[in-house]
Amino acid sequence: MVQMYDVNEFLAQRHIAVVGASDVKGSFAKTVYRELRSHGYDVVPVNPQATSVDGDRCFPDLISVPGDVDGAIVMVNRDISASVVRDCVARGIRRVWLYKGIGGPGAVSDEAVRIARENGMNLVDGACPLMFLETPAWIHRVHRFVRRRKGVLTDDFVNTAA
Repeated sequence: MVQMYDVNEFLAQRHIAVVGASDVKGSFAKTVYRELRSHGYDVVPVNPQATSVDGDRCFPDLISVPGDVDGAIVMVNRDISASVVRDCVARGIRRVWLYKGIGGPGAVSDEAVRIARENGMNLVDGACPLMFLETPAWIHRVHRFVRRRKGVLTDDFVNTAA
């Protein structure tokens, strides 16, 4: 179950990396990147296959991102998400969000979750961050409603985000 404390604590941060963001048409990671930026977050794209996202410099990995990074939203295939969590550990990033939409596993893998928990990270495993932004689009409100009905989210949502 997604713990609202972890969601609120993650979204209270300001400098967030979106791992997997790209300019590829239909990239939902790009949508997340744009939405976070439009909500006042200092967002940095990370993707070894891209040089820029929306005209912003894209970094090949978390280690290459300059300055502090408060958290990483992992939007890659679950087969490589554990590697990204290991990079978070190496970089000292203490907050990890393993993205998952309504269908499919998203970035959530047993190994990625294990690594994050073994390293005492604040972990959101299995949700879309857009459901929790202030004034989410209708589809994200529906997504949040469905997840609550399935018992994956609690009703103690308190938005502390921008």
